Amino acid sequence: MARHFIFFLILFSLSCNSSINTPQKTESADEPFDLNLKKLSLPPGFHVETYAANIKNARSMTQGSEGNLFVGTRSAGNVYALVDTDKDHHIDTSYTLFENGNMPNGVAYRKGSLYFAEVNRILKFENIESRLNNPGEPKVVYDQYPTEKHHGWKYIAFGPDDKLYVPVGAPCNICESEDSIFNTITRMDPDGSDMEIVQEGIRNTVGFTWHPETGHLWFTDNGRDWMGDDMPACELNYASMDKLHFGYPYCHQGDTPDPDFGHIHPCEDFVAPVQNLGAHVAPLGLEFYTGTMFPEKYRNKVVFIAEHGSWNRKKKIGYQISAVTLDDNYNAISYEPFIYGWLNNDTDEVWGRPVDLEILPDGSMLISDDFGDAIYRVTYKG
Repeated sequence: MARHFIFFLILFSLSCNSSINTPQKTESADEPFDLNLKKLSLPPGFHVETYAANIKNARSMTQGSEGNLFVGTRSAGNVYALVDTDKDHHIDTSYTLFENGNMPNGVAYRKGSLYFAEVNRILKFENIESRLNNPGEPKVVYDQYPTEKHHGWKYIAFGPDDKLYVPVGAPCNICESEDSIFNTITRMDPDGSDMEIVQEGIRNTVGFTWHPETGHLWFTDNGRDWMGDDMPACELNYASMDKLHFGYPYCHQGDTPDPDFGHIHPCEDFVAPVQNLGAHVAPLGLEFYTGTMFPEKYRNKVVFIAEHGSWNRKKKIGYQISAVTLDDNYNAISYEPFIYGWLNNDTDEVWGRPVDLEILPDGSMLISDDFGDAIYRVTYKG
């Protein structure tokens, strides 16, 4: 009897492992979903279509060297690989590389390896694009981040210095954290060594990038709650050097002292935002446009931002892709919607929430949507 039981356990284990790595054919978007895309407003000449449908809780994205798209999630606990096998700009095959994780939101690709972030650790799959069917167990790169889940999900990316950047959000709405690791952006070598704090005073960034010409770090930051519907603004920031402080929890939107902590340090002590965004719009992923498909005016001068949308505002706001245009000195000269319509402003009904952006080699732009379980592709046909 014991021998039969052990044999059953082995078969069950093999069955579970194979189910994780078996490729799944992705289903086409259904008609109501495609009709929803017609609700979106884009500038003249731009077009949006479904790139991948039925990708549960699709959030952070990164592309591999062979064109495969890797997608992290938060509530779903999975990491996916999406493959466009016939190169028709529509995903037809998906692989679940990792499941039941602790908010594995962030993904980053480097030299054949897929890095992904849980709340308290960074893991990686090596040689991932040759092993989509059988990635094996991921290696732990670093496992010393805090375990607090409040703002604990992470966006990660490799910078121009070939270091992995990892944020650690505030473990609260508003507080002075005893542990200096909170409210920061950290970085480490690809093997997990030499972890250090590189920027401070950042409440919760779930998106950052580097300017393609200067190499400076740019990031979004989600403003605190419970100061009213219109205060404070969420932020677009940039760091001209390491070891700067961006105000949290003492100052918001560059000019507004916090009602609880503002008396400790004045706003003049901190780096002000490049652009104040809407209050509670929840800005997440952002990208400079570096392709050649869109008109020239967008190249290196426009920051696209995915606004996930408010959760506690009386009248909802956000739920769009916004565009911040910069002048030659990288000062913001405009902030306006680029794609909107996931929110019906008349009824407050929501059918999608943008999370992350990815510029593809052909110059098109992907948008992930963790509410609609989809990824969209934006093209310009002029």
